[in-house]
Amino acid sequence: MVHQPGKLKRLQRKTDRLVAGMISGTSADGVDCAITRVTGTGSQIGIEVLSFVSIPYPDELRAAVLRNSDESTSSVKELSQINFRIAVEFAATVRKGCAKAGVDVSDLDLVGSHGQTVHHVPESEVVAGVPIRSTLQIGDPSVLANLLGVTVIGDFRVADMALGGQGAPLVPYGDYALFSDKQINRVLLNLGGIANITVLAAGGSPGDVTAFDTGPANMVIDALMDRLFGKPFDDGGQRAHGGTVCVPLLDELLDDSYYRRRPPKSTGRERFGAPYVDTLVERGRSHGCTNDDLIATASELTVRTVADAIAEHTGYGEGGFQLIVGGGGAHNAYLMRRLAESFPGAEVSTTGDHGIDPDAREAVCFAVMAHETLNEQPTALAAVTGAAQSAILGKICLPTMARTD
Repeated sequence: MVHQPGKLKRLQRKTDRLVAGMISGTSADGVDCAITRVTGTGSQIGIEVLSFVSIPYPDELRAAVLRNSDESTSSVKELSQINFRIAVEFAATVRKGCAKAGVDVSDLDLVGSHGQTVHHVPESEVVAGVPIRSTLQIGDPSVLANLLGVTVIGDFRVADMALGGQGAPLVPYGDYALFSDKQINRVLLNLGGIANITVLAAGGSPGDVTAFDTGPANMVIDALMDRLFGKPFDDGGQRAHGGTVCVPLLDELLDDSYYRRRPPKSTGRERFGAPYVDTLVERGRSHGCTNDDLIATASELTVRTVADAIAEHTGYGEGGFQLIVGGGGAHNAYLMRRLAESFPGAEVSTTGDHGIDPDAREAVCFAVMAHETLNEQPTALAAVTGAAQSAILGKICLPTMARTD
């Protein structure tokens, strides 16, 4: 069926939309997809999660993503190719998510796709005489739209950066819509490749939200597990529990200038990627660390930097708030235990305890943001990203044909 003029206007008039939200995080381990039904706007958002799937990348594709996320090994040709290849992977994941939800892909109103970040430059650097900040997410949304025959909104970060923002973190708007409470102070913690927090003061508005990246989470732990044990992650935190935190090494790691910077701030693989892990292992060996000690120390780094950030930037102290954890790190018993010990007066839970699968939180948030883009609602919070004003995020990509295969 040929695309009919006016489809976008019809989508905008709808108040109840079936939306797929998608992301592959900085760990680049696969694609998360949440099939959701979203209604309303702003503080009146309502969401029902119909299904969630997380599909690992094929080993060859993940290796290509990681290779092209490193300046020393990236290739313009390969980056161009995997930009399209990632879109194919995202399309396949949408189909699996729809099948699990019992809906046809053609039933979708919209797909919100974050894509796969391969490079992020949040601080201005001079390019041909002009200070520029930039970001690059691959898995082109126009390719995805035409593979699925569904309108796709993608490239969420660039509008915020064009207005002088960091382009991250972006999920705080979704956090506000889904988790804010009139009576309870809450801190949403995402333990993905990078750890980030969203501070939701009781009864606050979107303009009151504080959020930023606190430092590395699974990215460094996973890289160490792959290098030292040939495993993709520390299942349940078992290796961390079996090791001893190397205090001299931890002190060296905590001396990174990133932790002393004031928000807004964001970070990623550019700072905490392979060279960082090389140095961590080298310094750890000089202190006599075993493999398990290295995992324990990297895990403790995540806990300490999160705890220090919450203590410094919320004023909540050790209690008086709920700490709600999402992302893959919510399954790591070491991280969860140490977070609870760091805030003995706080209630520590996962997003699953509040109705959202911890692994699905970011995908759900991108479904919300895509829905709000059609509502012409700004979802980048200027106070969070440092932009000149809050931006309406994402590029709207209409399919030429509705696919029947």
